[in-house]
Amino acid sequence: MSITLQMNQLDITAMFKALGDPTRLRIFEFLRACGAPVAVEESGDVRPLVGPTVGDICCHVTGNERVTSSISFHLKELRLAGLIAMERRGKNMICSVNPEAINLLAQYFGTTPSVGNSDCC
Repeated sequence: MSITLQMNQLDITAMFKALGDPTRLRIFEFLRACGAPVAVEESGDVRPLVGPTVGDICCHVTGNERVTSSISFHLKELRLAGLIAMERRGKNMICSVNPEAINLLAQYFGTTPSVGNSDCC
């Protein structure tokens, strides 16, 4: 097995594990549908950027307007899996979907196993 293939499998495994949690899946789907970065201040207050804010995500997922520790944890797990990017800009944390992750998952699901594959029983 090539190193690139092995790395892609590890990346995809981490993504599947992160998306296996219903809250993280809802957050990821929400961010993906928005298509724009979002911001949250250190205090948990929300400041509009372009598109929805992290507060909008919290409101969508939990009904709360402020960022909760639970949402922070889920955002961290999505970031560690490579599904989203988070960047600090001043007092704000900017979150966006990682387009490379979307491409990797699309390639994975777009690949059809070859007939007669020796890995198959």
